[in-house]
Amino acid sequence: MKISLSHKTVRAVTTALTVSLASLSLAGCDHLDQGQEFHAGNELLRPAERHPIVVTQQPSRMSLRVGRGAAGLTPAQKAQLIDFLSRYHASDSGNSKLVINVPSGSSNEVAAMNAVADMRPILADQGISESTVSIEPYHSDGEAQPPIRVSYLRFTAQGPECGKWTDNLGVTARNLNYNNFGCAYQKNIAAMASNPADLLGPRTMTPASADRRDVVYDKYVKDQPTGRIRTQEERAVKQ
Repeated sequence: MKISLSHKTVRAVTTALTVSLASLSLAGCDHLDQGQEFHAGNELLRPAERHPIVVTQQPSRMSLRVGRGAAGLTPAQKAQLIDFLSRYHASDSGNSKLVINVPSGSSNEVAAMNAVADMRPILADQGISESTVSIEPYHSDGEAQPPIRVSYLRFTAQGPECGKWTDNLGVTARNLNYNNFGCAYQKNIAAMASNPADLLGPRTMTPASADRRDVVYDKYVKDQPTGRIRTQEERAVKQ
């Protein structure tokens, strides 16, 4: 028994089949996309994203007690201050200001001001500019001879907690990173960073040497070589 279909009917059936196949293709792509999003959000992350290093600012403080009638800092207090400033200048200088809180209105106010006068040459010797130092008075309630407080904000780096071995490393059909991958690397970086602020971004460039720039430009104007001229001893001599 033969069934004859008209040209219009064949076209309608063909169109319906094409739409159905296209829908199935889109459904398949949608399923793949959801799977890719799942993998990208959980398994294809870089170690730095899965095991981030948390950088925060924590206060670093020291107190110097100056008794009433003192002429300034004692030698031991000067040594203590130099050690504190050395740590600040070595790794945290530029991250925050150095704040010196001086008691005001107390019985040792004059002695505290004498101690601050002793601090100024120490700050200069440590290479700390006055523009990065803030001297602020404070009132201490209930304390007869309050101390001088020196403080600054330092950056600290906290590494991730490692040791999560929840994945079965014997089954790696998808060849994806396991959960603990890269964690020890991130933890070591956090522990070794001398200045954790470097983990937040690159440092700014220091100003160019104006003296060297003037020398090079002067040679350029005089049509002289701007590079370093080797001495006779530094030149290679053919034998």
